[in-house]
Amino acid sequence: MESILGDALQSFDRHSGWIVWNLFLAFIPLALSFWLYRRRSDRRSPFWWLGFLVFIAFLPNAPYLLTDIIHLIRVVRSGYSAWIVTLIFIPLHLFAILSGFEAYVISLINQRHYLRRQGAKPYILASELLTHGLCAIGVYLGRFRRFNSWDFVTDPGNILLSALDDLTTKRPLFVIVIIFVVISILYWIFKEITLGLVLRFRYAHLDEDC
Repeated sequence: MESILGDALQSFDRHSGWIVWNLFLAFIPLALSFWLYRRRSDRRSPFWWLGFLVFIAFLPNAPYLLTDIIHLIRVVRSGYSAWIVTLIFIPLHLFAILSGFEAYVISLINQRHYLRRQGAKPYILASELLTHGLCAIGVYLGRFRRFNSWDFVTDPGNILLSALDDLTTKRPLFVIVIIFVVISILYWIFKEITLGLVLRFRYAHLDEDC
């Protein structure tokens, strides 16, 4: 038993040590979305705009977790015990991927709420599609170009040139489009589920009050 647990911990460090860090990066925009979009004041100070830029820079980290499925595939192919793969790696990886994407969904739900409050309801769909597009580019730059969110500050020129190069090259552009489609479809599914659960919770709370 001890040897199995030892192998499990060693395997986790080797293949899944990214989980905590990547989830931390994914939850940064989630936390910012509550501060930016759920605050009572509608005043947009320079500090608000700075927070918004940080939000945009870190937001791709949430859907980026979808691409971390490759780590799970590598683990399955590495020949580890079926018990380790089934009871440790699959649940942990799925939890990280789903939690990261749910952070993305809630962030955009908060954005929708803010736009509705500002009287910009007709622009919600366009803002969501634009956000999906920017995140698709960000996911590609992170996964294939290995850029990080803070590179927007430390190396903005290189990021801009890389993005322009990828958007004007067929193969990278095709991959970005695929990422955009996947994010858009999953966002719609997760959004409907999330909003449905919120409504059910509210109705249940009302029933308890009655």
